[in-house]
Amino acid sequence: MVTKMLLGCLVSLLFILNRVVDSRTLHTDSCSFNVYTHELRKYYADMRHHAISGDTETGVKILDKSLMKDVQEDQTCCFLRLLLRFYVERVFNNFSPSEPHQLRCSSAVANAFVSIRRDMQKCHCHCAEETHRQIDSMHTAFDKLQIQLAAQKAVGELDTVLDWLEALGHKA
Repeated sequence: MVTKMLLGCLVSLLFILNRVVDSRTLHTDSCSFNVYTHELRKYYADMRHHAISGDTETGVKILDKSLMKDVQEDQTCCFLRLLLRFYVERVFNNFSPSEPHQLRCSSAVANAFVSIRRDMQKCHCHCAEETHRQIDSMHTAFDKLQIQLAAQKAVGELDTVLDWLEALGHKA
């Protein structure tokens, strides 16, 4: 069972990484890298309903659209790096869908985020204090909820991240 899940995750990741046709080059303030937004959208669409349907804390927002709109242009690299770190280390580590398909989709998105983080290692992102405060506000909202519920809510809000990534790709 575990071998099948790992194989499924690997196949999903390879599928994402090998789809050059669907990649967008994102340009941040200090570097460029490819993001496969079409594939991220596809996998997210397959798991979104599960994440949203279990969200009982509808009055709480972890990732508000205004937060992403307020990112200064010279802080895009830093904000994205910290945002991906938040999702990889805190959200996806605590998101546990019950269905195997949901798990494969969540693993594919998480692996894509890891891949973007790896590509960003070459970037020299300068982080201003305001950017750290913005990310800290996400951590604070996340910490106010029970960990699995917070992870589920953050996954449900991933469309905000994907919209922002796509907008960055259109700026190029």
